[in-house]
Amino acid sequence: MRERRLRHVDKVRKAVHERLTKDINHLSHRAITLQEEVRAGRQPRMQPELLRRRAEELTARLAARDRALEAQSHIVSVTPRIVGGALVVPAGWFAEDKAEATHPSFAADAAARARIERIAMLAVMEAERALGNEPRDDSALKCGYDITSRQPVRPDLLPDDRLFEVKGRAKGATTITLTKNEIIAALNKPTQYWLAIVLVNEDDSTEGPYYLQGPVTQAPDWAEVSKNLELEELLHRPRLFTAFDPP
Repeated sequence: MRERRLRHVDKVRKAVHERLTKDINHLSHRAITLQEEVRAGRQPRMQPELLRRRAEELTARLAARDRALEAQSHIVSVTPRIVGGALVVPAGWFAEDKAEATHPSFAADAAARARIERIAMLAVMEAERALGNEPRDDSALKCGYDITSRQPVRPDLLPDDRLFEVKGRAKGATTITLTKNEIIAALNKPTQYWLAIVLVNEDDSTEGPYYLQGPVTQAPDWAEVSKNLELEELLHRPRLFTAFDPP
């Protein structure tokens, strides 16, 4: 609080000094000019004494503002008083507890989820290498997909890269979440974009990868940040393929 208040006081002090000093100097200079005209026998439209009094008033005002700002900079903390309290619990917390009770999962914490995602990424990259492709990890780019897989060049064709959004899920999970960025990438490149699903067992063995092209059919709403998809429905889609049995 002290640092914020002192920054504010310094900012106000500089602005006040700049404005009032400029006005004082202008009035003083104008008063001197008019005094010279009076001495020369001319009658100016405004008396120099009036301008001199205004300059003195502004000088007094500047001093008063300095004292007030100096008083504001003296901050003394007092003993805080607690007047109320609240415990805020996200609704998703209870939803996760309920889901885990129905579908036990070993991905309850961030470290476990990161491990599952890492296992899933390795599974997809190994599958792509087994197919003769050259996968590259692009997950850090936040471009809407995790892996770019380059297919071998044929004499008569330069195939497009395959773009994979990898979703690793613990065995027993029920949903998959696609972010707005991932949905837009899927709709922008429908023939290149694939959703790769990898189910990870408790012993770190995997099922899949399962490839699904066209996981979404419509753009997200303007305020929508993500979309949840039923995992069971995805695994029964007619256009679902395993990595080693592509279309």
